[in-house]
Amino acid sequence: MKRILFLLLTQFVFLSAVDAQSVDGVKVENLRMKRNGEYMAVNMNVDFSSLDVSSNRAILFTPIIVSGKDSVELSSVGVYGRNRYYYYVRNNKSIIANENGKSYRSSELPENMDYSVVVPYKDWMNGAFLVLHRSDYGCCTKIVDEQSSQIGIFKEHVFSPKYVYVRPKAELEKSRSLSGSAYINFVVNKTDINLSYLGNEREIAKITATIDSVKNDNDIVLKSLSIKGFASPEGSYKKNADLAKGRTEALKKYVQGLYKFAPDFIQTAYEPEDWAGLRVFVETSSLPNKDAILSLIDDDREPDNKEWKIKSTYADDYKVMYSECYPGLRRSDYKVEYIIRSYTNIEDIKKVFAESPQKLSLEEFYVLAQQYENDTHELNDVFETAVRMYPNDPAANLNAAISEMQNNDITSAKRHLEKAGDSPEAIYARGIHAAFTKDYDKALELLDKAHKMGVKEAADAIKQVNEMK
Repeated sequence: MKRILFLLLTQFVFLSAVDAQSVDGVKVENLRMKRNGEYMAVNMNVDFSSLDVSSNRAILFTPIIVSGKDSVELSSVGVYGRNRYYYYVRNNKSIIANENGKSYRSSELPENMDYSVVVPYKDWMNGAFLVLHRSDYGCCTKIVDEQSSQIGIFKEHVFSPKYVYVRPKAELEKSRSLSGSAYINFVVNKTDINLSYLGNEREIAKITATIDSVKNDNDIVLKSLSIKGFASPEGSYKKNADLAKGRTEALKKYVQGLYKFAPDFIQTAYEPEDWAGLRVFVETSSLPNKDAILSLIDDDREPDNKEWKIKSTYADDYKVMYSECYPGLRRSDYKVEYIIRSYTNIEDIKKVFAESPQKLSLEEFYVLAQQYENDTHELNDVFETAVRMYPNDPAANLNAAISEMQNNDITSAKRHLEKAGDSPEAIYARGIHAAFTKDYDKALELLDKAHKMGVKEAADAIKQVNEMK
């Protein structure tokens, strides 16, 4: 048998208990089999008051943890009749197979013994039986009788809360948009578009590709196209205003000619000088005079004076801004707005989910999720996809977090719970997460709050946490 320490344990978490069990002459009461991290503890009270050991017999009691082909013997207790005891003493022998066991003369055996032992925990022990084995020895250490009795079972407490998913609000109209920026180059002081000039064909293709990506979809109806033109700050503000307006109108006219949209379909606006964009560049740059330039940008002086002051005072910095930043400020931001039809047929939803999940609303994702059992790959895939499509939506993040906790992905669940909002269901989910991470005080605080806010499932979770705590 394996070498096992026999010692008294003082602090382990209670996990299971069984009623009194026995083998002939011995009764076991208050059995507790408990796990603490990497160790298993077995504690019980053994009643020897009815044990009768004849003078020529020795009896060995050995608790054994058994699960299928796996087993581990715990420390034994040996009891010797008078003649048998002296026989073993004279011959320097022992029937105790592991050296850490206890042995007694029958006349000195206590009527009750608190038995405690700790052994390394193995995964197979969850669900294992505790068996008490009795071996009776006669002369010459010969076993004359054996019997075993199952006295307990170890079943580790597993936190199994009831999960509460939330149904997102239905959208009356599934309005969506796609946006981007095109950097169309114009000849100096000109507003007409030349496709062959400095990559303009590529930039125009950005806009048409965005329009075509939704225009040719039978499930989509286009609403509008908005274009806003920007110019950089060099030169006079009035001239830049004229150029920004004229170039924006030229782009509108060009796109209109390609598609023949309704007259009011394309909406335009313009920004003569993009000081906001310039500020972002300067703030994130390593320009030597960055702070002073930022102060000038934020100053309420006239744009022409502001640009002149920066150029004349910080000439080297201005050259960097002119070459690295100004070209990016001369752009046309565009946004295509459209409406996606709603899907009510589950087979349609499944097809769209497989081919174009971005066309589904959060409620449609939820409807699809109802087709799958909890703790399945399919359910998790639905909610994970939903949160990718709607990364900042509280309901999407909450449902994804719940699905992840069901799949034991506690790390990802934490990330999504941070964006799940402060609904009663979100607070409840955070309480569940705290319990999984063994922060029981925080778990009880959150679960109690959720329960007071109307989440009835929190009552059972509180009960489980208190048992684990």
